[in-house]
Amino acid sequence: MHIGLNAQLLTLRQNYRGAGINTYIFHLLRAIGELELPHHFTVFLGERGFRAENLDLHYTRWPTHHPAVRIVWEQLVLPELLRRSGVEVLHAMAFVIPLLARCPSVVTIYDLSFLRYPQAFRPFNRWYLSHFTPLSARSARRVIAISESTRQDVIRYLHVAPERVEVIHCGVSPSFRPLRASEVERFRRERQLFDPFILFVGTLEPRKNVELLVRAYARWRAQDPRAPRLVIAGAKGWYFETIFRTVTRLGLDNNVFFPGYISAEELPLWYNAAGLFVYPSLFEGFGLPVLEAMACGTPVICSNASSLPEVAGDAAVLVAPDDAVGLAEAMRTVWESAGLRQTMIARGLARAREHTWTRVAVQTVQTYQRVLEV
Repeated sequence: MHIGLNAQLLTLRQNYRGAGINTYIFHLLRAIGELELPHHFTVFLGERGFRAENLDLHYTRWPTHHPAVRIVWEQLVLPELLRRSGVEVLHAMAFVIPLLARCPSVVTIYDLSFLRYPQAFRPFNRWYLSHFTPLSARSARRVIAISESTRQDVIRYLHVAPERVEVIHCGVSPSFRPLRASEVERFRRERQLFDPFILFVGTLEPRKNVELLVRAYARWRAQDPRAPRLVIAGAKGWYFETIFRTVTRLGLDNNVFFPGYISAEELPLWYNAAGLFVYPSLFEGFGLPVLEAMACGTPVICSNASSLPEVAGDAAVLVAPDDAVGLAEAMRTVWESAGLRQTMIARGLARAREHTWTRVAVQTVQTYQRVLEV
């Protein structure tokens, strides 16, 4: 097969835009190249610093890091490039296919937050995704959803036939693993985090439900002043101010630490240094931080909303995303029970081992093959 992969959203820049979708694109491309298959893979991208084995990288000269430029390029230029290069199957790696392309397409859809939480998007982005994603999903031969939760949303909201929507869960990078105790302790000293702490990682926005986490933590701390410190890591999103105001209103300024955005290289150290990871998100297409924390040997508490139960399995404690009392009790129970923590760590490590990018790559290539068999 000659497979084209549209990876214009790939970036190697170390900022919050380098998470989420970019993580999927980066690791899937690398993993496909490492399979050493007989197929020809052409990747269309703008990030010139990216390298991968066994992939033909086609760099665009257009400044596709600008959304409007990227949209024009994808819809008007890419179809001609596909025709000239003889691509037989195109994988649009983020939501939208070029509607004028003549070859069959596969599209990855991560979540439908632009429909479920439209207020979180800029007006143009919301309009573009709301119009072009349904057209793409219905035009593509196959839709890849990164969770069963997203698959059900695609079927329900985009009206795509169930047999055309496949679930391929995300993988976890090998960099997320238990690290040497001496390395973790050195990191704690450098950051002046001398004791284990509770960790949250994610963009500071309403969908991540951080304010509820702060209120639950305040409840626990009111019952036990010896409760550990809370670290809330992530870039500032929209309405982040309410989180800081809640911390101050509850008198937690000395107990809650905001380190800001954490780079991919440093993130495994934060997971390893934490004694507990808490992820009370209201809505996730997948919820990769849950698996990343598990892969580092950190116990996890997360909400029972959207995709998180299928990602966490039996390895995490699940709490309703509107239950501050329940979350406070869950944090206290896990923190104080050494036996429960060890069970959760063992289950989490086993759960994370099931999710490799190699498996994602194999299943994705099998999807390409099924497209050509139609």
